[in-house]
Amino acid sequence: MTGGKVKISKKLEDNNAYVKDRLGLGENNFDVILKEIIIGGKKAALLFVDGFTSNDISTFILRTLLNTKREELLPGPLDKLLREIIPYVEVTPVNDLEEAIREALAGPMVLFMDGERQALIIDTRQYPGRSPEEPDIEKITRGSRDGFVETLIFNITLIRRRIRDPQLRAEAIKAGTRSVSDVAIMYINDIARPEIVAQIRARIKKIEIDALPMAEKSVEEFITGNFWNPFPAVRYTERPDVAATHLLEGHVIIVVDTSPSVMIVPVTFFHHLQHAEEFRHSPVIGTYIRWVRMLGIFLSFVLIPVWLLFATEPRLLPEALKFIGPKEKANIPLYLQFIFAHFGLDLIRMASIHTPSPFATALGLVGALLIGQIAVEVGFFVPEVLLYTGLVAIGIFSTPSWELSMANRVILLMLILLTGLLKLPGLLLGMGLILLRMVTFRPFGFPYMWPLFPLNLKALLSIVLRRPMPVSLYRPDFLRTRDSDRSKRRKK
Repeated sequence: MTGGKVKISKKLEDNNAYVKDRLGLGENNFDVILKEIIIGGKKAALLFVDGFTSNDISTFILRTLLNTKREELLPGPLDKLLREIIPYVEVTPVNDLEEAIREALAGPMVLFMDGERQALIIDTRQYPGRSPEEPDIEKITRGSRDGFVETLIFNITLIRRRIRDPQLRAEAIKAGTRSVSDVAIMYINDIARPEIVAQIRARIKKIEIDALPMAEKSVEEFITGNFWNPFPAVRYTERPDVAATHLLEGHVIIVVDTSPSVMIVPVTFFHHLQHAEEFRHSPVIGTYIRWVRMLGIFLSFVLIPVWLLFATEPRLLPEALKFIGPKEKANIPLYLQFIFAHFGLDLIRMASIHTPSPFATALGLVGALLIGQIAVEVGFFVPEVLLYTGLVAIGIFSTPSWELSMANRVILLMLILLTGLLKLPGLLLGMGLILLRMVTFRPFGFPYMWPLFPLNLKALLSIVLRRPMPVSLYRPDFLRTRDSDRSKRRKK
């Protein structure tokens, strides 16, 4: 039998035989250990995975069990162990053998006793992990330097350190019949809209697949269904302070074990334009940083198609801008030059990821300077192509959301192709299709372009300007939170 519920037998031998057969203990599974011991004259067995348990805690608990006398176990041996003898907090009973096996494979120890129809789960796990470090993608000049790691409980703790609210909830859900991945949804109970929480909870519970090896990305594709739309339906962050800020606004955080990124839902397009750096400076400086970043993002997918249009249709230019366009005749159509240049840029980026760190800088210099210069000299590219490709690359890398930056790259290539083939109608068609998709996109039932569509001037102003915290007293309207006023004192 595989899966389903299997009641724990009173006979320890039957339980041991089932576990050995189910897990292939012995030569086929050397790291899963079933250790038979004697506790107060009664036969018992400990099931655990070597490498998941803390050696110090496990040794201490094992010594306590072995030193237990028979009279200390009576009456009710398992209940005595649970309430009086085992000197550990995280101990829970279980009566399903399959559940006990799943728990053991997740890290805790499982204690079986002869004559008992229950087992004890002793959570002594200690996953291999790294210390919290500042995320590479979301670096800031001033502020906290901790970031999420690959252990779910650590990530939840980093958020709880910032929000010490008794209303903060962290619900655990398991997904994947073989991986049995731990997924947690976090929200503030008296702020988040219950319908949003229920919708996300239901979508995660409906995940029907054997495993989630890609962690949060696999979960995202199941709960959003956003397969062929390039625009990201969720926002990722590796910063606990960013996650805490969104929880206080009324969003829901999805944390997946083995991933250093958490998902923020629901979000709009403009959430992907924000960065923690803006809130670590004064409102004036934060607003300036936001404007520069927005300009870079806008130019990252508009600059080249517009220049390409004017370069191929000089009659559209006013007299003062006649200098725009290549001075020499191109051997290859300009739009193909841009496409080749961006493919080359992506190849260099991907090669640098797989290149050892000491050589990555040299690779970038060779790709950007040597290859680019030779390509211009032999007439493969005109100089302006490399200039505008470089400017667009800066705009793409200045985008806070890596998912949005890649979406902009795809949009840019589409606009280049349409503009190169159809000129002005192609550019207008491409921009129209993009705007139409963004306006009609409603992830989790919320308008993606809020507060621009539907229009909310007050909220739009808070996107254009980095408002001071003392005047940011209300949560975003589109979330329709249970508690919209941030200035009120919480009732006791």
